[in-house]
Amino acid sequence: MTDTTSGTPLRQRMIADMNARKLGRHTQSGHILACKRFAAWLGRSPETATPDDVRSFQLHLAESGLSICNRNRTVTGVRFLFRVTLRRLDLAGELFQISEPQKLPQVLSPDEVERVLAMAPSFKARVMLTLAYACGLRCGEVVRLRVCDIDRAQKIIRITQSKGRKDRNVMLPLEVLQLLEEWWCERPTWYDHEYEPDDRWLFPGYGYGKPASTGRLTRMFQEAREAAGIRKKVTLHCLRHSFATHLLERGTDIRVIQALLGHDKLDTTARYTRVATGLISKLESPLENLGNRKRKPQNKSKKQRKDEPPAE
Repeated sequence: MTDTTSGTPLRQRMIADMNARKLGRHTQSGHILACKRFAAWLGRSPETATPDDVRSFQLHLAESGLSICNRNRTVTGVRFLFRVTLRRLDLAGELFQISEPQKLPQVLSPDEVERVLAMAPSFKARVMLTLAYACGLRCGEVVRLRVCDIDRAQKIIRITQSKGRKDRNVMLPLEVLQLLEEWWCERPTWYDHEYEPDDRWLFPGYGYGKPASTGRLTRMFQEAREAAGIRKKVTLHCLRHSFATHLLERGTDIRVIQALLGHDKLDTTARYTRVATGLISKLESPLENLGNRKRKPQNKSKKQRKDEPPAE
């Protein structure tokens, strides 16, 4: 958690409020940064802010060229300050967020994924990128894997306290297990003596007791993407999107995919139905049935017309 011994009394109170609510480290940093931006613009303590100041600040954000995502993050941090720390519900009510455009996630085809994995710049990179795709893991989840998270008996990987402080299980494919066994023989052992065997990082970093950095893994993905000749502007997270989309195209139940990804809402997982090109391409357009329509037989009255010959 964030240190409460530095900064102004207002900052210390806000950090204490965030710690009491067990907000994550990144969330706390974002809230503090948002309030620093507001205080710098205001030129005085946020305790003296007025409703007109809050409205003007939001206009300033709109004119500053910030993306909608960053504007919403800033508003969220400032709202926490007013609503929780200062108990100024009137000012918190003046803050509003903007709906972000709904964009389809970028997905690689199975052939493109295979090329990326084949062009990984090192064996370590290939193991980590394979884990990201084969198990649908986030970048941070890959680098924070420990030995105890690999359950060979049940053929699962335990993801502990990930986004939203949630645990979940994902599959452990045989090919991934074999790669991990090979990697274990090459894995550096700089700080292993400081930890119990089960608590050791699968991918140790260069700092004392730290795992590999997410920034390094991201760069290794981009190197593999460029070497594979893929021009799509995709990030490492697209391997997780591709994992979900390819499972959906193979007929996996969407609720199973929801559990594997750790989504709270099914709507979040359902967006992959919009990019599952394998499913979309197999759909039959109603245009194809226009020439094959069967006309419904006309209903005849019970009594045949007099001029109509009886049926033989």
